[in-house]
Amino acid sequence: MKNTFGQSVAVTLFGESHGAEIGAVLDGIAPGVAVDEKDIAAKLAQRRPTGNISTARRETDAFRIVSGIFNGYTTGTPICILIPNGDTRSSDYEATRALARPSHADYIAYCKYHGFEDYRGGGHFSGRLTAALVAAGAIVRSALKEKGVRIGTHVARCAGIDDRAFGEIEGDLDFLETAEFAALDKAQGEKMKAAIAAAAADGDSVGGILESVVTGIPAGVGEPWFDSVESLLSHALFSIPAVKGVSFGDGFALADLRGSEANDPFRMENGGVCTATNRSGGINGGITNGMPLRISVAVRPTPTIAKEQDTVDFLRKKEAKIATRGRHDPAIVHRARAVQDAMIALTIADLLAMRYGTDFLSGKGES
Repeated sequence: MKNTFGQSVAVTLFGESHGAEIGAVLDGIAPGVAVDEKDIAAKLAQRRPTGNISTARRETDAFRIVSGIFNGYTTGTPICILIPNGDTRSSDYEATRALARPSHADYIAYCKYHGFEDYRGGGHFSGRLTAALVAAGAIVRSALKEKGVRIGTHVARCAGIDDRAFGEIEGDLDFLETAEFAALDKAQGEKMKAAIAAAAADGDSVGGILESVVTGIPAGVGEPWFDSVESLLSHALFSIPAVKGVSFGDGFALADLRGSEANDPFRMENGGVCTATNRSGGINGGITNGMPLRISVAVRPTPTIAKEQDTVDFLRKKEAKIATRGRHDPAIVHRARAVQDAMIALTIADLLAMRYGTDFLSGKGES
């Protein structure tokens, strides 16, 4: 029952979808890091549902920071963030308590917690808990930005509709900082929204691919084997609900190339070492090479849908039918980009702290 991730910088997640509050404890942050609550609120807004392309559940995410921050700066002690749950309708789940929603966690939660689990709204398995991750990640992401490390994620594909690729990276990162819907091509973004709305009208859902870029990380961060940059980022990103695939650089496309096509030739530029291409996604041998990190994540269609599906009643041990009538997302990929940004920020902060010391984020450590 481990709910903590990270070594030098660690986050612990707690709460349930329909419980009183959800939250996170962020530990290992150096003293003296500036914390802007308006920035945290802005990042939470990027995760919040909007319009007919998201769930009808509306939460204000009025977070409270109850420890670890004083006069706008971190104290160096654990930061505890609490977010209340308000817009819950627990009665929606009473009739289907023993019906296992296909591809959801209802049955396995019963197996793991022996029937003592809070099943309302998915309980501890709910994507609702990612709000706490976004809040914790926002603190870390802002500190990383002050150290020259920037993170941005766009919806590279949704419902089979492709966004354009990253182009001028810094400009694209500027756009994504405040974008409500994270498509780099506005016209393609509108097509994605229409496809999500069409799935919702059909009682169905769609998935997609998120692509992230991280700039400003020096060469030499990470470890060659079990704590490689890919290993730790994959661990973190697979923790996000509905994530079913993680790749780096050109990922699976590299499998179809010859080495002469897949390799990134080294060259000198402005007195420093770089690569002519970035098919490896900024990582060689599990360690950063100084190029931007490129990370792609596959997000499955939301499993809870209104269409009738075959299932079982796992308490009565018989086959059954289910058609979920609650409030659910026809797609979560556009909301998950804020969660992906947060998880990447938390992981990168941990990697940098292990390399340069825990004071790195405050500007007092080695760089």
